[in-house]
Amino acid sequence: MPAHFILSKEIAYRKLHRLAYEIAEQNINEKQIIIAGIKENGSIIANALVTFLKNIFKGELKIIEIKIDKKDPKNISLSEKINFDNKIIIITDDVANSGKTLLYAIKPFLDFYPKRIQTLVLVERSYKEFPISPDYVGLSVSTALTEKIIVETSNGVEIEGARLTGHNS
Repeated sequence: MPAHFILSKEIAYRKLHRLAYEIAEQNINEKQIIIAGIKENGSIIANALVTFLKNIFKGELKIIEIKIDKKDPKNISLSEKINFDNKIIIITDDVANSGKTLLYAIKPFLDFYPKRIQTLVLVERSYKEFPISPDYVGLSVSTALTEKIIVETSNGVEIEGARLTGHNS
């Protein structure tokens, strides 16, 4: 199956920089934002986002990691157990393919009373199976049912770009 690159490394980081400004604007009066990256690529995006936010958001930034068992998505753990009552939480992931991962990622926060839970993805696929609409989106792509979007990373710390697979060229 041919792969079609839809996002370069440079453009991916430019989009994350723009999203950091959106987050800062939407949360201008907040004292703290918790950025919760979904393990692996969502955590890479969370770290990149915080790098940009440090320069523009005046409040405290805290990063945590959400670990979801893909075989049993009800099995979710957080890297840190803290009280999320009255907190702003932004869940980050690389791609919203079906919406299922983002939906399950919200679950551990529902035991608390957060002030707001927002979601951010670098790439959003137009066709989703679950009713999730990310609050912050780097790039929206119209896709067919057979297509998948993959965000490539290097050394588990840096985004290299995104590609569309499974389409007929």
